[in-house]
Amino acid sequence: MTQAQFDFEQAWASSIPARWRWTRNKELLAESQDVSFDGSEELLSVSHLTGITPKSEKNVTMTAAENLDGYRLVDTGDLVINTMWAWMGALGVARQPGLVSPAYGVYSPRPEAPFNPAFYDYLYRSTPYVMEMTRLSRGIWSSRLRLYPDAFLRMAIPVPPLEEQRAIAEYLDRETAHIDTLIEEQQRLIEMLRERRRVLVTRAVCFGVDEGVELRDCGDPVVGLVPRHWTVKAVRYWLESLDGQRIPLSGEERADRRGDFDYYGASGVIDQVDGYLFDEPLVLVSEDGANLLMRSTPIAFAAKGRYWVNNHAHVLRPLNDGDVDFWAQRLEALDVTTVVSGATQPKLTAGALMGLRVSAPDDVDEQRRIAEYLAAQTSKIDMLIVESERFVELSRERRAALITAAVTGQIDVREMV
Repeated sequence: MTQAQFDFEQAWASSIPARWRWTRNKELLAESQDVSFDGSEELLSVSHLTGITPKSEKNVTMTAAENLDGYRLVDTGDLVINTMWAWMGALGVARQPGLVSPAYGVYSPRPEAPFNPAFYDYLYRSTPYVMEMTRLSRGIWSSRLRLYPDAFLRMAIPVPPLEEQRAIAEYLDRETAHIDTLIEEQQRLIEMLRERRRVLVTRAVCFGVDEGVELRDCGDPVVGLVPRHWTVKAVRYWLESLDGQRIPLSGEERADRRGDFDYYGASGVIDQVDGYLFDEPLVLVSEDGANLLMRSTPIAFAAKGRYWVNNHAHVLRPLNDGDVDFWAQRLEALDVTTVVSGATQPKLTAGALMGLRVSAPDDVDEQRRIAEYLAAQTSKIDMLIVESERFVELSRERRAALITAAVTGQIDVREMV
């Protein structure tokens, strides 16, 4: 084995079939510097999730302001790399011509090079190759880490016979499509389960769990129908604010105060520290953040035990021994979009939150019954969601492992297509 072959083997830390050979990227690809003259081409985006895709809309303001200086042309079959996110796998072989910003590297296959675009799209985005690109990227980790052309072009690359490249690409197209279909089905199931959970909770906290409950129009168009024996009043008459007891800690302060007590922020527990501010069950509600509008995670949740809360979550104590679990679910069911302020940083002020009108039973026992019912019902749905999410995770791992095995020759697919 020559020194060059040894270097190639070391780069991947694995062997390849004897019928394959090693080379360097510069033998297969050349950096393309062709630029657009009028910007009429499709603007492309490169993501570690989707590979290369057209942007839904061209940012006319941006491109006009920059006069497209440095925007590079992409031909079908070119390799495009987001140099700042190559370590995340943000690259791929283009399936259509287009245009990319100067932040991307464009590499065209050399004439007569044994380069099947579909095969190398899988190979360059495979786990071991992305790890190798991460190793060779330079800069500050995760913020300015870049894969420069000189480093990429000297990277090792396996070269199977061209016909085998085609066979591997066809095999992976078929197998990954099957896995992707299973993943999409599970993701649709997860969304359906989450919607079922949301409807279940909303119905219980807005109308109770008693069969045949009589409803009445409360006279508030926002609140609407409520059980006849329930009361409608502002949040401040249901819960009291303890926001004045919150103390934020910076990241450096938390690093110096590592401990066993949960440290809450707007979206739940974000750290653990060596002290606590609260030692009772309370309701926390997000004060700021895009999630107030997106609602991808809960904005209201129950905090129990001993814990610390920063200034990004409102702290509320139910009055008259109200049930914390009920009130966490009841406030989570509220639509706060009409009272959230701030365009760039959405914010739910204490005044806006405490002024929202809410329906609820005055009877604490009924609050507890609703909370117990929801705990039992949502736990079943949550279990199904966890199982589906685990299936998706395992499927993605299997997909990645299958691609790695195929593009490194660990499995011989020549008879499988």
